[in-house]
Amino acid sequence: MNAETLKSQLPVTAFGRVAVLFGGMSAEREVSLKSGNAVLNALQGAGVDAFGIDVGEDFLQRLLVEKIDRAFIVLHGRGGEDGSMQGLLECAGIPYTGSGILASALAMDKLRTKQVWQSLGLPTPRHAVLASADDCHAAAAELGFPLIVKPAHEGSSIGMAKVADVDALIVAWQDACQYDSQVLVEQWIHGPEYTIALLRGQVLPPIALGTPHSFYDYDAKYLASDTQYRIPCGLDAAKEDELKSLSARACEAVGTQGWARVDVMQDAAGQFWLLEVNTVPGMTDHSLVPMAARAADLDFQQLVLAILADSLEARG
Repeated sequence: MNAETLKSQLPVTAFGRVAVLFGGMSAEREVSLKSGNAVLNALQGAGVDAFGIDVGEDFLQRLLVEKIDRAFIVLHGRGGEDGSMQGLLECAGIPYTGSGILASALAMDKLRTKQVWQSLGLPTPRHAVLASADDCHAAAAELGFPLIVKPAHEGSSIGMAKVADVDALIVAWQDACQYDSQVLVEQWIHGPEYTIALLRGQVLPPIALGTPHSFYDYDAKYLASDTQYRIPCGLDAAKEDELKSLSARACEAVGTQGWARVDVMQDAAGQFWLLEVNTVPGMTDHSLVPMAARAADLDFQQLVLAILADSLEARG
């Protein structure tokens, strides 16, 4: 990988006045505040004319009042990562970072992302949709245990739970319903987890994740000090190439642009299984895309400039 091809070659004046959009009102607000402030500090440190907007109820007024040449979206979850902010910015004629409306909306919907992957023959764990206790019993009979329960439109592992029996499944489904009217349950994949970042059409070095928790949950992602990250990821060259290729195909199927992160499990037989795509990954001190970028010889400032530079390119 040639890090020079990833770096922005543009003078910082080419970006104009950049609004860093963070915070918002989703369940991932606290993470977004940390990510957004890190991005804002890096851009300002590079000399970019950047300022921050904590996206709230007054955002439309801010959009009309502020001079904004382009937007750096660091909003995680609903309202920022699901296509709605992308649509608003397109209507306002403001270029922005990351994926467009369709890819953002699709990647935020775990069920429909899986359906797209399945239609293309890409491997993703067997699943069911839960809307009642009867659905829980049917899913248990069809999929077996253990299972992982997920709100279909949340990120950062919010509302997720690993379950080992029907009673726990019903409780987890009821808990997940507090976050989302649509709840998925997936077959549990026994084996290591990997996360793979894509930046400007290139696949960055994969990261192997390890945690003493039952799975890579919110605490393991953002708070714990005992989460393990391995780069190099420990796969042999052929398997790592297979993982990178699968991740690129997963993003291509969804239609991501600029940057994204794919989460993948590997079972005992060595088979990889796609979990989800994140179109606005975290940018905190615990976050994975900055870690992968460092392994590709890009520091944090170079990473945010590369993401911002991609917003100058026309969308397909």
